[in-house]
Amino acid sequence: MNIHEYQGKELFQKYGVTVPRGRVADTPEEAEAIAKELGGAVVVKAQIHAGGRGKGGGVKLAKDPAEAKQVASQIIGMTLVTHQTGPEGRLVKKVLVEEASDIANELYLSIVLDRATGRPVIMASTEGGMDIEEVAAKTPEKLHKIPVDPAIGIWPSTARRIAYGLGLSGDQVKDGAKFVANLYKFYDEMDCSLLEINPLVQTKDGRVFALDAKVNFDDNALYRHKDVMEMRDIDEEDPLEVEASKYNLNYIKLDGEVACMVNGAGLAMATMDIIKLTGASPANFLDVGGGANQEMVENAFRILMSDKGVKAVLINIFGGILRCDVLAEGVVAAVKNVNVNVPIVIRMEGTNVEQGREILENSGLDFTVGDGMADAAEKVVAALGR
Repeated sequence: MNIHEYQGKELFQKYGVTVPRGRVADTPEEAEAIAKELGGAVVVKAQIHAGGRGKGGGVKLAKDPAEAKQVASQIIGMTLVTHQTGPEGRLVKKVLVEEASDIANELYLSIVLDRATGRPVIMASTEGGMDIEEVAAKTPEKLHKIPVDPAIGIWPSTARRIAYGLGLSGDQVKDGAKFVANLYKFYDEMDCSLLEINPLVQTKDGRVFALDAKVNFDDNALYRHKDVMEMRDIDEEDPLEVEASKYNLNYIKLDGEVACMVNGAGLAMATMDIIKLTGASPANFLDVGGGANQEMVENAFRILMSDKGVKAVLINIFGGILRCDVLAEGVVAAVKNVNVNVPIVIRMEGTNVEQGREILENSGLDFTVGDGMADAAEKVVAALGR
């Protein structure tokens, strides 16, 4: 689960991770009032779940409260398009108003999970304020990667090593090491999957603080963090993904034309791969899970059909806990209840597969049955006229 920058900074403060003074505003008038409280120049920042806001016109400097109100009126209500939103953009409903900083250097700091080693990795660079992918590609020597053993945590010496890697010196090394240690504690205790501060700033008067805050949480651990769950902003999520979550379905919208319904993440990945290899593109990742029932299958199919980009459907199920006859009954019921005008290819193997195929054959509906994954993929691509 993602949260907004202002929410991330509110949580940071509870762990002693320093951030600029500021508050969120829903209206230009609120932005003006906050600017008056802060005094002096402020930065007005659009709050959406996407990066690249500055390049899209979503981050602006205001020299006084009157200008803060004017700038906020321009940003609130705008559809902000960045490289992460896609061409459709995101509607801005809130802005963060915070004190302007006298920046000496822009740095980069993040903590991510390295799935290859099963350990968190702290990444630090003196090249903040730009895409980290570009830094890694052009100047990899400027990107420091330090793994952390989760059973031990971060050693003081490791925190100081990262501070030095950020180019800090003198008393700032001590402050920087404390900052890193507090940030790792936040990452660990809050069950984060990603923390990114870009930029982490070093001011001319020697302070170090998070000018940005990108925080992602592990969905599987949210039951331990009720306060974080309350921060969820479904307006920032794809409506179909929100709908799927109501039925415990794992759904991610993609930009292809073949909808995929599967049971199991591994099978989902394999199905998307074979669709791509056969000459089409997957329109989604939809995993109904091993314990799906008829109602879940119906809801999954309805969600698939709500995507106007879908031109064909491939259902690929290995019957184990989810029996093939249960799947077939769910699909038949869904097709009868939902207006379906695209070809449907079904491949089933496993428990009660013969009963499932019989249900499909006797349904009176136009299904195409695939004999194995490769055959099913070829048939769904052929149904697209390719």
